[in-house]
Amino acid sequence: MSTNGVDTSRRRFLTAATSVVGAVGVGVVAVPFISSMQPSARARAAGAPVEADFSKLEPGSKMTVEWRGKPVWIVRRTEQNLKDLPTLDASLRDPASEEEQQPPYCQNEMRSIKPEYLIAVGICTHLGCSPTYRPEIAPADLGDAWKGGFFCPCHGSRFDLAGRVYQGVPAPLNLVVPPHMYLADTRVLIGEDKGAAS
Repeated sequence: MSTNGVDTSRRRFLTAATSVVGAVGVGVVAVPFISSMQPSARARAAGAPVEADFSKLEPGSKMTVEWRGKPVWIVRRTEQNLKDLPTLDASLRDPASEEEQQPPYCQNEMRSIKPEYLIAVGICTHLGCSPTYRPEIAPADLGDAWKGGFFCPCHGSRFDLAGRVYQGVPAPLNLVVPPHMYLADTRVLIGEDKGAAS
């Protein structure tokens, strides 16, 4: 094959230069496209664990923190609340928390790591309404058997102070207990548990 009048070194240079420019162009186009598939900082923050300090929470009171766009309740139960919980088992749908609505370390009578504190997602398991906190004993509208808990005003579902659902109400399951771990006596990290309670 004759290469008369053809500068092969120039041809090789132009081929290499065109390939490099083409590769850079593909990279310039691909980087934003691939970056757009990554979750935004806002989305990463929405799923991040949330730390809560409940040192000022009085017995019988509740505070709410937001985790993954959902309300999470921290309830400090009284001594009377703790005594009342076992007496409700016969009227509850899942008193032993056998449904997987909580991490294994909260599958107990109190549905908690520390009996004094309940940590639960504040969303009714029926249609997603947010129940109201009703700590009073035997109010007129809830009856003499009411020993405190959560009442969903949307469709009448009832939960005790361990987030366990009563029988005969629309909600099919107990309130969800999120993964969590204690960082100190009155500080908790919601959304992460390192695989076990602490």
